[in-house]
Amino acid sequence: MSRPVLIIGNKNYSSWSLRPWLLLRHFGVEFDEVRLLLDTPEFFAEVKRYSPTGKVPALWDGDLHVWDSLAISEYANERWLDGRGWPQGREARALARTAAAEMHSGFAALRTQLPMNSRRQPDAYRWDDAAQRDIDRVQAIWGELRARFGGAGDFLCGEFGIVDAMYAPVAIRFQGYGVPVDDVSQAYMQALFALPAMREWREAGAAESETVPYTDAVSKPF
Repeated sequence: MSRPVLIIGNKNYSSWSLRPWLLLRHFGVEFDEVRLLLDTPEFFAEVKRYSPTGKVPALWDGDLHVWDSLAISEYANERWLDGRGWPQGREARALARTAAAEMHSGFAALRTQLPMNSRRQPDAYRWDDAAQRDIDRVQAIWGELRARFGGAGDFLCGEFGIVDAMYAPVAIRFQGYGVPVDDVSQAYMQALFALPAMREWREAGAAESETVPYTDAVSKPF
């Protein structure tokens, strides 16, 4: 049986690609990857072969094609993880799903004003009040989940899972833009950065030569 294929964008920039990639790699799912260079003529020429939305990521598992980060993660949870992508407790699972969905559909100001750039180092760049409200909301979510369900491990609901994969790019954004965070958020971010799969992704991103210039200023999200 052939291995599944995950179609992704640049590792330095593609926050949506990071989410299912990190989940699969962390849980040891073997897959091949196709990397398409974002915002290039080649990307727009190739991506429709893989994704009906013209966006990454997409997952091909044989004849089944799944697109969208959260849908891929849910499929992977059923297909390969035996349910380990979500907490076992019903209440924790419900709130983890809620937090993941909020990340999936919200935080427009944060996404736009602090675009993903894994190589970025903090400087004098600043964001407006709308982005700060998003930043505060993210930390409130992290704090609540850690306080209620994080006792068994270092992640939002104890063990690493889908909800952590959904927020992993936010941790990269916070670090790269020098966002002040509370102690709970700082410890959680360090746990994410210590994951071998996260280190692998970021090292690969740092080695990429491609650039998308507007990611150092106001940008559209990938």
